[in-house]
Amino acid sequence: MRAFRAAVEAHDLDAVEALLAEDVVFTSPVVFKPYRGKAITAAILRAVVRVFEDFRYERVIGEADGRDHALVFTARVGDREIGGCDLLHLDEDGRIDELTVLVRPLSGAQALQAAMGAQFERIAREAQEAEARSGA
Repeated sequence: MRAFRAAVEAHDLDAVEALLAEDVVFTSPVVFKPYRGKAITAAILRAVVRVFEDFRYERVIGEADGRDHALVFTARVGDREIGGCDLLHLDEDGRIDELTVLVRPLSGAQALQAAMGAQFERIAREAQEAEARSGA
């Protein structure tokens, strides 16, 4: 998915948010329960940009006109190197309706969990503000 990759690499979170379906389901690598909805998913992705350092996509797997894509990435959280993959599914309108993130190794996932946990209050506040603006 070229548009998603380009938006993430440009740190254009408004463009990333525009690619999300209203009912998107985000599955975190460090939280058991999926998050549902555009506002919370966008807020989480904004936090990820604050937490990840040296983020870069290494390759994309999937057919250009397909509905399923895998974007393989590397990043750093503090002193931990992370390898991961964003799994995207597009709905019939071409919007992302499923986003699953996988990361490794375990020490990297633990560092990510701690860093994202420190962002949780801000994530919740940003999601509530976005919902209030949209009238949801």
